[in-house]
Amino acid sequence: MASSSTVFAPAALVLLLLLGGTSAQLSTSFYSSSCPKLFSTVKPVVQSAISKEKRLGASVLRLFFHDCFVLGCDASVLLDDTPTFTGEKTAKPNNNSIRGFEVIDQIKTAVEKACPGVVSCADILAVAARDSVLGGPNWDVKLGRRDSRRASFSKANKQIPPPTSSLSNLISKFSAKGLSTKDMVALSGSHTIGLARCTSFRGHIYNDTNIDASFAKKRQANCPSASGSGDNNLAPLDLQTPTAFDNNYYKNLVRFKGLLHSDQQLYNVSDSTDSLVKAYSSSTGTFFSDFVSGMINMGDIKPLTGSNGEIRKNCRKIN
Repeated sequence: MASSSTVFAPAALVLLLLLGGTSAQLSTSFYSSSCPKLFSTVKPVVQSAISKEKRLGASVLRLFFHDCFVLGCDASVLLDDTPTFTGEKTAKPNNNSIRGFEVIDQIKTAVEKACPGVVSCADILAVAARDSVLGGPNWDVKLGRRDSRRASFSKANKQIPPPTSSLSNLISKFSAKGLSTKDMVALSGSHTIGLARCTSFRGHIYNDTNIDASFAKKRQANCPSASGSGDNNLAPLDLQTPTAFDNNYYKNLVRFKGLLHSDQQLYNVSDSTDSLVKAYSSSTGTFFSDFVSGMINMGDIKPLTGSNGEIRKNCRKIN
C-alpha cells in the first residue's frame, strides 16, 4: 500500500496544483441542486439595501474588488479583527472607507435559512456585487469559491491601487492579478456610481493641472485644502448621474472632470488608454460588455475550491 501511494501522490499533487491556480472548478450552475433559491434570495436583500441608501450599491461592488485583490476572491476582506487576528478592514485602503458589511450579513442570514451551510461568503459577495449594478449589465456569476481562514493586512496595504495611482501603477497592479489594461479601464467604470471622501481627491482638485478649472473649484467648495479639515466630506464619483450605472463616468474623463487622480489618469490626451475611454464614452454597450468580462475575470482570481478553505457560518469570523 505504501508503494502505491508513493506512485500516485505526485500525479495527484500535479492535478491539485493545476486546479488550485485556476477557476477550473467554478461554475455558473454550482448551486443549482444544493441551493436553487440562491439568486432569488440574494437579489431582494441587495435591492432593499440600495433603496434605503443608494450609495450601498457602489459599496458592495467595491467590497468585491477589495476582496479579490488581496489573496484572491475568498471573503478575507469580511473578517473582523480579534485580539489574536488582524484582518484587512483596518488596512489603509479600507480603514474608514470600505462599507456594506451589514448587507452581506443580511444576505448570509437569508441564504442560511434557505440552504444552511452550503453557500460561501465569497460566493455571496460575488453574487451581491453583480446585483449591486442596478440598471447596468447582467451576467451569469461563476460560483464554487470557498472562504479563506486567513487575511493579509500587509497585502491589502500593498496590492490595492490607491486613488493617487499613476496610469503605469494601475496597469501593473491589475496585471499582477492577471487582468488586462482593458479590464482595468472597464472596471474603473464602476466609479459611475458611489461617493468618495475629500481625503481621496484633495490632491487632484488642488494640485493637478489635468482637471477642468470650474469642476475643481466646485469640488474645492466642499473639500478644504488643509489635511484634517473636512476629510470625510463626500462628493459623487460621477458628476452627472451618481446613482445610475451608465457610461457618464467616461464622458466626465474626456471633459477632464474625473474626481480622483487615478480616474483622470485613464484619459490624458496622450495616454495609451485614451482610445478605450473614448470608446466607452460613446458606447454604453461596449462599456457594459467589457465591464462584464472584467468582472468575470476578476472573480477568477485565485479562488479557494474543492476542500480548500471552508464555508463560514458567520462571514465576519472563521468557523
